[in-house]
Amino acid sequence: MTSTKKELSVEQKNELLETLQARFEKHMDRHPNLQWGDIQSKLETSPDKLWSLYEMEQTGGEPDVIGKDTNTGEYLFFDCSPESPKGRRSICYDRAALEARKKHKPENSAIDMATEMGIEMLTEEDYRKLQTLGEFDKKTSSWVQTPAAIRDKGGAIFCDYRYGHVFVYHNGADSYYAARGFRGSLKV
Repeated sequence: MTSTKKELSVEQKNELLETLQARFEKHMDRHPNLQWGDIQSKLETSPDKLWSLYEMEQTGGEPDVIGKDTNTGEYLFFDCSPESPKGRRSICYDRAALEARKKHKPENSAIDMATEMGIEMLTEEDYRKLQTLGEFDKKTSSWVQTPAAIRDKGGAIFCDYRYGHVFVYHNGADSYYAARGFRGSLKV
């Protein structure tokens, strides 16, 4: 992570908003009928959400708006990088898995990183929704939120996209690979 305090400088904020706007305009198919001005207004009144988006961007997530909740009026951002975010790979699933490793511990866990960044890990349902917007994780994979019944037995689940299909797999929660990270979501 790049920031120790959850506040962006004016320069960081402006640069982030420019990046988000350019990505929004480049990928209008991800968010038809939404207007950037409305989203920017909401972002400018949510410095904590901007900080989280900045962290998503800094770790390679390429966050973009993928919809709006009609009940709450919140905009939904997902990591839309072609592959699992580079700055969030080689990590195990959660703190318990990290502490259980005797040798060769990774530097962090997906759950801890998401919490530190102020974002949620994608669920399997979120991941499938993301794949309707493009083809993501064709070479990498991403941890997703794991049901307690699986996690309680030491496992965790991850997804990827191969052969035109979303695959859901399991692994020990303490495993980690250079090609596996996690994707996040943020409501603003």
